[in-house]
Amino acid sequence: MEEQKMHGFRAWLDYQLKHNDTFYRFFQTTVSFGMRVIGFFVPIDKKMILFSAHSRKYNDSPKTIYEYMIANPAYKDYKYVWALEDPEHVELPGPAIKIKADTPKYFITSMKAKYWVTCVNIERHLHYKKKKQLYLNTWHGCSINHCGNAVPGRKDFDFTAVDYMCYESEYHKEILMRDFLARAEAMIPTGLPRNDALYQTSKEEILELKKKLGLPLDKKILMYAPTWRDSTDNGKTYAIKPPINVEYWQKELQDDYVMMLRTHAYTTKLLGIEFNDFIRDFTSYPQINDLFKVADVLISDYSSCIADFSILERPIICFAYDYEEYCRVRGLYLDMEKDMPSGVKRTEQEVIAQIKSMNYDEECKKTKEMIKERITNYGGHATEICVQKMFGE
Repeated sequence: MEEQKMHGFRAWLDYQLKHNDTFYRFFQTTVSFGMRVIGFFVPIDKKMILFSAHSRKYNDSPKTIYEYMIANPAYKDYKYVWALEDPEHVELPGPAIKIKADTPKYFITSMKAKYWVTCVNIERHLHYKKKKQLYLNTWHGCSINHCGNAVPGRKDFDFTAVDYMCYESEYHKEILMRDFLARAEAMIPTGLPRNDALYQTSKEEILELKKKLGLPLDKKILMYAPTWRDSTDNGKTYAIKPPINVEYWQKELQDDYVMMLRTHAYTTKLLGIEFNDFIRDFTSYPQINDLFKVADVLISDYSSCIADFSILERPIICFAYDYEEYCRVRGLYLDMEKDMPSGVKRTEQEVIAQIKSMNYDEECKKTKEMIKERITNYGGHATEICVQKMFGE
């Protein structure tokens, strides 16, 4: 019960910080000052690294960096700490200590650790980092929709304290500097560490992954990955209800395809879809790169997974059923009608028609030229570069 109350309070606090500017500024100013005072009495441990990943889970680029480091004897003397939402139920390889995210212990640890590695925000929008601490932020995707301070009502992103900030293209760099206030001297053109594996796949690996995932070997694989939608009930839930008639999709496509569905990590409810042998739920599957590798076609809307998937140079369909409303409420960096390989599909009928009529090789070429070469053209060795920047200089 206490755990549920705490989770509810955090959801409420997170929503208020994002949507109430007066509350945010008061909270940030007063709490940041208090944190800096406390931090003055907490000595830095020069060998401690604090990792924090997307949605407070063991995933994303921090996971990739951590596993690279523990496999390398050169980093055996470091002390690894992972901040997790539910540390008791997460198994980690290697010697890492687990702590619960956003607790007093978490914040004291963040004051103590010499190194911070995250794809979100270690300070939780506060400002208390010490000058002798080093902060690597890989972020968690190259955005198509407005993000950071470009989102209406948001002015709470300030990455001026970040020492190293990964980016995937000049397009991505501009967004991070303008809408997150990342400093020019902090920017490193690495791509995302989590995406390194997408540059190193093979037909043999794909075959083994399909077997592991229980996917048929005689059908093509669709991956549907809609982005997160903001809460409509003041942060209590973050639900999504795609306009999909599963029976219709199955009738039209089941002879040649199966579909994997993957919702965003922040989505708390999926409405209107029942899973079966044709449409399968992979939202909780921990390795999204495995899903990318086996997918023949990606269906998405405004998600940064479009940029990730483009590395594989395979067809991408933009299924933006709420395009006009989303443009008005959230905003986009791209003109999807012009910048997506097949424009914008607003109905499931249009999506299915595109799937059934596409020239596969031609669509692969469009993905490469229109997306990969524009918004995700750096990458492949990001993990190695990030570790060298943080620990090798």
